[in-house]
Amino acid sequence: MDYNFFSFGMSGDRQAKCPFPPGRKTMRKLFVLLWIFTFLAAPSHASTKVTVQQLSTMLDELHQQGKPDEAVATKLKELELTEQLSLATMNSFTRDQPGPLTTTQIRILGVESALLPPPPSDLPSDAAPDRPAQAAIMSRALDYAAKQYAQLPKLSADKQTIRFQNGVTGVHTNSGTFSNFASGDPGMNAVNPYLLMLGVHTAPVESEHGIELPQPVEKQKNPASQNGQISQGGAGLVLGVILVDAAKGNLSWLRWEMVDGKKTAVFSFAVPKKQSHYKVNYCCFPVIENIGGAGAVNQGTSMPSIMAQPGGTATSFKSFKADPGYHGELFIDPETGTIVRLITKADLKPTDLVQQEDIRVDYGPVEVGDKSYVVPVHSMILTQVAPNGDALVKYSTRRTLFDVTYQNYKLGETNSAKN
Repeated sequence: MDYNFFSFGMSGDRQAKCPFPPGRKTMRKLFVLLWIFTFLAAPSHASTKVTVQQLSTMLDELHQQGKPDEAVATKLKELELTEQLSLATMNSFTRDQPGPLTTTQIRILGVESALLPPPPSDLPSDAAPDRPAQAAIMSRALDYAAKQYAQLPKLSADKQTIRFQNGVTGVHTNSGTFSNFASGDPGMNAVNPYLLMLGVHTAPVESEHGIELPQPVEKQKNPASQNGQISQGGAGLVLGVILVDAAKGNLSWLRWEMVDGKKTAVFSFAVPKKQSHYKVNYCCFPVIENIGGAGAVNQGTSMPSIMAQPGGTATSFKSFKADPGYHGELFIDPETGTIVRLITKADLKPTDLVQQEDIRVDYGPVEVGDKSYVVPVHSMILTQVAPNGDALVKYSTRRTLFDVTYQNYKLGETNSAKN
């Protein structure tokens, strides 16, 4: 499977800083009011909903009018797709010779729409299979997950992650750490409602029995990382567990859909919290505490749990963990039971620190040595978090999209080989 949508252009935001001397109660209140003013004064970004065909027509018209790259990209920022923008359709937009900024916005629209159904004209018109045929497809999928996918050998691959993000990046201090009310010279980045590409990161990963193995976490002085980002934890659910959860929950036929040129059976499912094995684990969110004095820093460990703040406050950090129910879609080859795509959406609350975690994983065949294995080749993760944690400005949210590809699969080393 080839994910070679044309190259990206990096762009950055200019930071609008707002110096303010903390330490007094009245000043803290004024600082919060300033945050609220900034939030309310952020430019409106009510999206215009369009179909894939309307997007295609718009790009053609803008190209014919000779609009510059920045103008086209700005226009695309105001759009929200109502249908899935496929890779093939994205690649067709190269006819308009989009610039780097436009290219980035097209890719963002593709990731944001990745969990939606494709345009109706792209769906097969075949009638739904009867109940016995549906049951047979699910039976083959369960058999595939247990006897083939779960038996995958240890594999290594290169994992490339492209990160798109909007919102507030956090308040920073003289020391370079990020928090909400910090000592020194606090400032903040202006709220940016639009998603921008932050960068590309490639790292080696290993999987065993089809499960991506967790990577070692590097110790940091400040649990809120130096770039103010929130990191996702855990390796995700096991495919077989999802199938078992789905079979016990609410499972129903949804539609036929073409995936890589082949007709695929799509089932929807919903798993209640009591039956769910879904785990959410994100690190780390700041917690502001009133300690009634200057506070103290815990020097007993390499990672201080509390950072002192003037004015009687201190910041500690905590992970967000939850065991929610979830729902999603299974895309199954009706003849072999092979899972070719999986969509999961965690049932999180709008008051949670992590308010959204929607994941799509595409599976495809790769040649490793003299054998072919069906493995994850592409995934997209759509998240929304409250980066300020339990601080006074927890209403602010940040939206982050991850576009991940897996390449260069090889057989991994077994424990016996390492020894």
